Amino acid sequence: MLGIRYYKAEPTTFVVKTVNGKTTKKGKGLSFFYNATTTSIAAVPMNAQEAPFIFNLQTSDFQAVKVQGQITFRVANAESLAEILNFNLKKDGVSYLSEDPLKLNDRVVRSAQTIVQNEVQNTKLRDAFVINTKIAKLIQEELATDVAVNAMGIEVLNTMVGRISADPETARALEAEARESILQEADDAVYGRRKSAVEQERLIKEAELQTDLSVQHKEQEIAESRIENEREILRGKAKTDAERVQASIDRETQRQSLVALQSENRKQESDTEAYAVTVKMEAFKTLPVENLKAMALANMEPDQLMAMAFESLAQNAGKIGELNITPDLFGNMMKKAVREPRAK
Repeated sequence: MLGIRYYKAEPTTFVVKTVNGKTTKKGKGLSFFYNATTTSIAAVPMNAQEAPFIFNLQTSDFQAVKVQGQITFRVANAESLAEILNFNLKKDGVSYLSEDPLKLNDRVVRSAQTIVQNEVQNTKLRDAFVINTKIAKLIQEELATDVAVNAMGIEVLNTMVGRISADPETARALEAEARESILQEADDAVYGRRKSAVEQERLIKEAELQTDLSVQHKEQEIAESRIENEREILRGKAKTDAERVQASIDRETQRQSLVALQSENRKQESDTEAYAVTVKMEAFKTLPVENLKAMALANMEPDQLMAMAFESLAQNAGKIGELNITPDLFGNMMKKAVREPRAK
């Protein structure tokens, strides 16, 4: 119908409608009728896009490496991009007139390639394998200030470097070297464990010997202490025995002195008694016999006097004509003889 068509954009697509060279509408997600003979439509997708990349580069030590990653970006200023690149649609309102929209990812990737190449060329091969995060951060920072990228109104959302690898031959050489290094480290670890085990065994034996030596010293100290205690006990016993013997000697000495003193005293008493008897005997020699008998009878008991009387009677029995003795005299004597044994 006279070239009148209907166009409806996606919510994430920025549309610029131009009629006879003048912009009549612009914005996201527009829909309108248009005359295909006089109207140009530029459709710029503003959703996030992913641009994977693989760069074959060379390190500072002239080794080939392959860098693989991905850049996520979106169009932040669609009008600026539409002015630089051709995002106009064909008259059918679906396909693009040029290949510029398809080359947008390549433009972003080429800008990133320059950044990655400068970094890899200044890095040795061994170090290049561990700079993934550094390169990803560097890409995002450099693209944020890149003039061409900013001019197109592109905003980088995220960058990721997934792998940095060498060619197969170099990789095998590195793997062999790394494997040998790992095996060497494993051998060193085994030797280290053996050395540590030997050292530990030596320390254990030294500790055991030190313990045995300490035990022997302690046992020796205990034995010496026991011997010293026994010596002290023996010295104490010897001292006690010596004191006991000395006490016995002192006691015997005192007893000897006592006996000598008693003998001396008895000798003096005997001498005194002998002197007294001598004096008495000398006195008795001068006295008559009748006086001596009277003195002897004065100190006798009645029983003794009666016994002497009977003895005198017996001696003079031939001179006695008749003798009368009453029973009372013998009765008193018998009673007294009976009482004395009972009293004893």
